[in-house]
Amino acid sequence: MVNSVTTTIAGQQVKIETGKMAKQADGSVFVSCGNNMLLVTVVSSRKESEMDFFPLTVEFSEKFYAAGKIPGGFFKREARPTTDATLTARQIDRPIRPCFPEGYRYDTQVVATVMSYDGLYSVEMLASLGASAALHISDIPFNGPTASMQIARVDGKFIANPLLTDLEKSDLDVTIAGTKNGILMVEGETQLISEEDFLAALKFGHAQMQPLLAMQEELRQKTGNKVKRTFKPFTVSADFRTQAEQYLTPKITAALAIKEKNERYAKYFELKAEAQKDLVSGKSPDKETEALRKKELGIVIEDLKYNISRAAVLDTGKRIDGRDLVTVRPIACEINILPRVHGSGLFTRGETQVLGTVTLGTGDDEQMIDGLKPTYKKQFLLHYNFPPFSVGETGRMGGQSRREIGHGNLAERALKPMLPSHEKFPYTIRIVSEVLESNGSSSMGTVCSGTLALLDAGVPLKAPVAGIAMGLISDGKRNAVLTDILGDEDHLGDMDFKVAGTREGVTAIQMDIKIDSISFEVMEQALKQAKAGRLHILDKMAETINQPKGQLSPVAPRIETIKIKPEKVREVIGSGGKVIKSIIEETGVKIDIEDDGTIHIASTNPEKTKQAIAIIESICAEAEVGRVYSGKVVKIVDFGAFVEILPGTQGLLHISEISNERVRNVSDHLKEGDKIDVKVTEVDRSGRVKLSRRAILDQAAGATAPASAPTPRGDN
Repeated sequence: MVNSVTTTIAGQQVKIETGKMAKQADGSVFVSCGNNMLLVTVVSSRKESEMDFFPLTVEFSEKFYAAGKIPGGFFKREARPTTDATLTARQIDRPIRPCFPEGYRYDTQVVATVMSYDGLYSVEMLASLGASAALHISDIPFNGPTASMQIARVDGKFIANPLLTDLEKSDLDVTIAGTKNGILMVEGETQLISEEDFLAALKFGHAQMQPLLAMQEELRQKTGNKVKRTFKPFTVSADFRTQAEQYLTPKITAALAIKEKNERYAKYFELKAEAQKDLVSGKSPDKETEALRKKELGIVIEDLKYNISRAAVLDTGKRIDGRDLVTVRPIACEINILPRVHGSGLFTRGETQVLGTVTLGTGDDEQMIDGLKPTYKKQFLLHYNFPPFSVGETGRMGGQSRREIGHGNLAERALKPMLPSHEKFPYTIRIVSEVLESNGSSSMGTVCSGTLALLDAGVPLKAPVAGIAMGLISDGKRNAVLTDILGDEDHLGDMDFKVAGTREGVTAIQMDIKIDSISFEVMEQALKQAKAGRLHILDKMAETINQPKGQLSPVAPRIETIKIKPEKVREVIGSGGKVIKSIIEETGVKIDIEDDGTIHIASTNPEKTKQAIAIIESICAEAEVGRVYSGKVVKIVDFGAFVEILPGTQGLLHISEISNERVRNVSDHLKEGDKIDVKVTEVDRSGRVKLSRRAILDQAAGATAPASAPTPRGDN
């Protein structure tokens, strides 16, 4: 049976339909808004996973046919997910993950397939809505529903579910997700808005998503309100838990007092081995029971770490490393540490260390992005690398994880608003973030190291950018907001809230929480503490560098920009690119020509750049009336001679204008190949040029005549 529900968001009808497609999935919905249509399915295995975490995967599948396109490349079919698809999959995953019940360990997969795309609205909101709706109407345990909403602000007015054209004019592009009780996820960028305005945007977005939550409840009722499947989470036997907690509590309490991460983790490993020897090995009647006790021991240890560390924060205000709630860890900054890169910055905050590098390129280095949206070029790239050695582990190298793509995108969004316009700084900019050590918020470390590297490279940033990660410990009654969280505080806490910006305002923000939701009062406190922490970090960075270097690196290309008439572009390029190729071969520069006549010439050798500019200017030059040119006779005719005065520009030197004497035969005075000076006397509407040699000769004669002599003919 087909069931559907509808609602209206910002004047646009949103519809969810189920029972028509993909009926063998545990949950399946067809979501539409305008001509955007997605099929979202969810399936959860009936067999419990052996993994000690919830194995949830989310796939966002972009079908090029949805936009009436054929994929580029050789194979002409969709391949691995694009970066945009990966980021969208993460935005679907993050709000639904905390809504699964504790202990659910069944392999679950959400697949959102874009089947029609109109290019007017973003489809991320529909994909997130569909994922929640498919779960909510299924028998899969899910404490939803959730909903997602994109918010823009144009001329001071908030807009829900904005058109893509609205986003071009907006100073805010934020996606929020939540339940009826509060916010679960935030992701977005802004053009330096205040924390107060950002909080207002979140409140607006949460209010706007309520109809989306209500329609899912209606759909669940229409589909029979399926009973959620039961499952039995793994639990530790009461007797063993009591015994293990009595043994481990003082040991873990002591371990949590160790400030240095590696020493603390080594202590965890040591006490686990001791507990296994004293409580498990040889204490069970059979191997199966002993294996069960080992699993239970691991759970008890994690529970104790969780409970003891959180209680210490709420009861005493002291954190794992001894800091209070608002102190930022020690910061060290260095620049210009890699001589062959165009800019470099090393940012260290506590046990998190990130090396940022900047490479400046030309138009040849721009990245072409081919996806559902019209193909476009990216002139700013940020690539984030998180090698396993950064956390003292071994692991696979090569390729980028979804986490690396997501962290890099957040840092890119944080820095992008402060970059100069491409017209003022016509470089392709690539930042590479190498995480060398990680113990909390390497993405915000990437923002800081990227700023240092950009300033070191001489990129004229509008203002330096820094970022900080906030955390939360809550027992439902008491809340403790933590500034500059450790990796353990991220793992054991209830919130990971990253805020980046300048002294004037916020540029990017990302939040994920692990509890049902958080109040706006808690978010307001987090934003307030984040601002204080951000300003502290900016002060520390300013001690090393606070403005762009006055010049680019000697090994960076210098780009000179000139402007020619658009109709001259074809002449500079030449037939089959013949002319421009010859300029490049002769000078060794890189040349990028735009249709509007803008030309960028790049080279590390200023003299070669000047040479290329001179050649281009000579090609584009036009004859000026009254100006004298050194020309070359290219053709002799009975009535005069044709003289090339500029590349591709010839003029007629009439027989009467060759000399101040009577000329009977042109060839008596000129021959092809002669170099002569001529003066432009006229350029008619058709562009035909008339020349005079006699005018120059008369002028020369006049210069030697007595002062009272009349003005020589032809000098007017």
